[in-house]
Amino acid sequence: MKAGLRLGHFWPLRIKRWLPTSLFGRSLLIIILPVAMMQVAVTWAFFEAHWQTVTSQLSESLAGDVAWDVSAYLEQPTPQNLSRIADRAERTQSLSIALQEGQGLPVGRRDSVLPVFDQALRNALDERLQQPYWLDATRYPAYVDIRVAAPGGALRIIAPKDRAFAARGHVFILWLTGATVLLTLVAVLFIRNQVRAIERLAEVADAFGRGVEAPSFKPHGAREVRQAAAALIAMKERIQRYIDQRTTLLASVSHDLRTPLTRLKLELALARPDARVQAMKRDLSEMEHMIDEYLAFARGQGGEAVEVVGIRDLIQEVSEGAARTGADVAVAADPALSASVRPNALKRALANLVMNAAVHGEHVQVAARARAAGGVEILIDDDGPGIAPEQYEEAFRPFSRLDEARNQNLKGVGLGLAIARDVARGHGGDVTLDRSPMGGLRAVIRLPG
Repeated sequence: MKAGLRLGHFWPLRIKRWLPTSLFGRSLLIIILPVAMMQVAVTWAFFEAHWQTVTSQLSESLAGDVAWDVSAYLEQPTPQNLSRIADRAERTQSLSIALQEGQGLPVGRRDSVLPVFDQALRNALDERLQQPYWLDATRYPAYVDIRVAAPGGALRIIAPKDRAFAARGHVFILWLTGATVLLTLVAVLFIRNQVRAIERLAEVADAFGRGVEAPSFKPHGAREVRQAAAALIAMKERIQRYIDQRTTLLASVSHDLRTPLTRLKLELALARPDARVQAMKRDLSEMEHMIDEYLAFARGQGGEAVEVVGIRDLIQEVSEGAARTGADVAVAADPALSASVRPNALKRALANLVMNAAVHGEHVQVAARARAAGGVEILIDDDGPGIAPEQYEEAFRPFSRLDEARNQNLKGVGLGLAIARDVARGHGGDVTLDRSPMGGLRAVIRLPG
């Protein structure tokens, strides 16, 4: 019983593996498979109910004429009788009869490509003729060669094929095949047109998700596809309005927060320097840094345009900034490697990851390479203490500050990795963490092609 159940589950899986995965392929299969099954059924019904019946009747009629002529000759096997029979057969039966003196029947059987074509005639001759015979329906395109053993040689009877077979059956098959091909072409054109609208919608949706504008996009295709496209455009406009409102609000918040900070910095600059003033300056500097990180996280990518930039140049610029703080940063990237990105946003993400690696390790290595599936992969390695694998995802949570050795940077607020992942996902990619070959942490930025 269990084996039967496993087999029942196994066959659908095998069939599903051979089915097309694309919408175009499945739609085509939905149309073509029923049509093909219908055509096979119609062809089978035609041959079974019509063609074979007509062919059998024609073969029996021809076999009856052949048997009558052979019987008439055997009753009086003389040249005069043969001439009389041949003349009558040619006039009334469309048969050509001649005696091949001194010759026997050919050796070997010559079957048609499809034996069903001449099997009906063989069956009819077997029933009507008592004498041995030989049949060839392949040598001549329009005739059947029948030879019957007779005294002194063999009677050769040449009969038109349309007397033995329903010769117009192939015309029906040609029309059926032509109609099937025409229907398939029309189906391909219509389905391709509908699928192209869905593919275009998917491309634009992906571009919208990465912040790339598609000004030439207009909803087209079936009504449902146009509705989905209109909904996508409306959603994109709502999101854009939300981003614009948030940017305006953040600009006001930034101004409101920086104004008192500026006054405090001015008052501390004018105050008499002592230990308390220095401590207050440090607190003020940390507060300003925290506000900058909050605003950078909340602002996201803003309205920056997408540009094609050289990845090595971007990495080199970020690495030089980290090196000026005393970090030992090595760069390994192909100068020809490029990607369509928002330069400032990606630079912010790289800076966060590189500075995070520089703070917790003595040596940092930044490398970039092309991905086999398309796109770019940027790897930031360090030789620091690293993070436990079970805490990788926790490290990406905003304001998360793990209690491990990597998180003793008192100046940070736990937004560096969150900002980096937000930027990467905004480009259609992602940021992941792993164990570095250098012994510390590896951060990987993956960007689509």
